[in-house]
Amino acid sequence: MAQGFKDVPRTVWLLGAGVFVNAVVSCTFVFVFVWLTGPRGLGAAQAGLIVGIGGLGLVAGNFTGGWYGDRFGHRRVLLTASTLGGLVLMTLPALSTALLYAALPAAQYASGVVRAANSALVAVTVPDGSRRQAFAVTRCLSNGGFTLGTPLGALVATGFSYDWLFVAEGLGTLFLALWTARVVPARAAQVPSAARDGGPGRGGLWRELRARPALLVLLGAIAVADVVYRQHYTTFPVSLADHGLDTRAYGFLIAINGGVILLLEIPAALALRRRSPLHLVGTGLVLVGAGYAVLMLGVGLAAAVAMMVLLTLGEILYKTTATAYVADEAPEHAVGRFQSLYAGVSVSGVVLAGPLGGALYTAAPGLLWPLCAVLAAGAGGAVLWAGRGAGRRAGPGAGRHAARPAHETGSHPRPVAG
Repeated sequence: MAQGFKDVPRTVWLLGAGVFVNAVVSCTFVFVFVWLTGPRGLGAAQAGLIVGIGGLGLVAGNFTGGWYGDRFGHRRVLLTASTLGGLVLMTLPALSTALLYAALPAAQYASGVVRAANSALVAVTVPDGSRRQAFAVTRCLSNGGFTLGTPLGALVATGFSYDWLFVAEGLGTLFLALWTARVVPARAAQVPSAARDGGPGRGGLWRELRARPALLVLLGAIAVADVVYRQHYTTFPVSLADHGLDTRAYGFLIAINGGVILLLEIPAALALRRRSPLHLVGTGLVLVGAGYAVLMLGVGLAAAVAMMVLLTLGEILYKTTATAYVADEAPEHAVGRFQSLYAGVSVSGVVLAGPLGGALYTAAPGLLWPLCAVLAAGAGGAVLWAGRGAGRRAGPGAGRHAARPAHETGSHPRPVAG
């Protein structure tokens, strides 16, 4: 296994360690709705509105973080967003409800910017052919931290105060900024003129995307699939409760998700690193659809376990591979922007999954799981179809930019989830 990671730079491992520590305390989004409706005394509708606006901030941060990085440097952007986001998080418990409407989306926006900057940083640090392993490392460490941190967060919230969760995450985010500043030294480097100008010529980014039709198909498929995928955070626990399975059962299922990722994410990235990325992504999305199709047989514990295992296997195949594929396809002057496009569509379900899935489950609960299965399988089929053509020729961005040291790539200070 060590041989498979020989091309993953030391910088990525160090950043991954920082991501792990930050992930351990980054669980406030799990409890924010309970905090608003409990200690803060808000109604469900008002709490839902605040959380929804926060989700918009998260998506917007993912869509724009890479753009800032291409222009100003991913290290600088990560440091700035982490510092500001950490400070805002620590103040949330002391703010009035009116201020929460602005402060929560601001904190979430900073979190999205950090996520996009991390992904872009890995993309410019790691050479073509090793990015799947690198993204697998950072994603596995992030999931490991979250898996450990969520039950710890529950203990802190119930044993002490929900307020301490925000303080802890704020401190963890500030730690990420300090850690990144330490492990990725700032060096003077010239921002490429193409990056400063938004790419070569008018409509540069769109022109680059049109030259990569398979990438456009992938982005569309991920946008659809993320709405489906995130039903297991929204309507799925409601369905479990309606079929007599309580919160403990749902917690057990989420633990299966985290455990399978920790066990298989890195070995799968190594074993499949030479396989066609689009075929892996398409297969992963089909597996997500198969997971929801299992629920058509009935929502019981056995079916729910089978669903979660299939969903997690699909997630392992498509998430890491898609992130690396987008990085490999990106031209040098737009690595951050390509990563932001992927990061944005890959969290679009944060905003859309709850309203869309909840409305359908309320109106016609029997249609939700068949529709989820069809949509995910259709998205996977589209990516597999796109991969047929892409497999016969090199992608337009493939091999265009070998990775350079993190402090020299495409920005001033250069300095990675889910």
